[in-house]
Amino acid sequence: MLGKTMKRFHKQAGAAAGEAGFAVQLDGRGIKTPAGRKLEVPSEKLAWAIAAEWDAQIDEIKPHTMPLTQLASTALDRVGPERTAITEQLLAYAGTDLLCYRAESPSDLVEMQSKSWQPLLDWAATHLDAALVTTTALIAVDQPASALHALAAKLESYDVWRLTVTQAACAASGSLILALALAEGRVDGEGCFIASNIDEAHQIGLWGDDAEAAERRQRLHSDILAAAEMLTFLD
Repeated sequence: MLGKTMKRFHKQAGAAAGEAGFAVQLDGRGIKTPAGRKLEVPSEKLAWAIAAEWDAQIDEIKPHTMPLTQLASTALDRVGPERTAITEQLLAYAGTDLLCYRAESPSDLVEMQSKSWQPLLDWAATHLDAALVTTTALIAVDQPASALHALAAKLESYDVWRLTVTQAACAASGSLILALALAEGRVDGEGCFIASNIDEAHQIGLWGDDAEAAERRQRLHSDILAAAEMLTFLD
């Protein structure tokens, strides 16, 4: 059902107990994902939050203004059925994680990266048993197999909903460690975005911004905040 912009066709959205959790309903009838699966989520609060997105649509239903609906559909249509592939994609990020590639200069950028990123890598080493190595080289470094195994184990421990949050945050931030820090409550959505945007923010400070880059940055910001919002309905 959810795809292109369409005219609003329902009077009221709501939620009710379903077969596999809580179903989002329009005018008392359950709705489906783009792949035809029932839009059912694990918590009643999340179902009502998604229903609120549908009720917030005025004359037209605009999917890009419904991030929780989009994430729920992704969980049901893609992450669940393709869990192994999604996990492999996430582990590929760990191999070239943003936080592991540091600048040699200028000194202020080096300091900002170290201050923001090193505590997160230390946290990953301590709490996830995933000690990743950093480099200032342009060539990718091999990460320890033990660290990658530990990260894989953490991802395997997540249900499809938390894995969806992690996937969305990782894709938007460019860092599996940042995404896991968000999923584990080490950082909030805003903190995740700020940490992921250090290099670009530094460049903007030097050379200014442009409209296209600002629009892209806003999309990534919104994606991370949506993932963080969904997380609040899973705890």
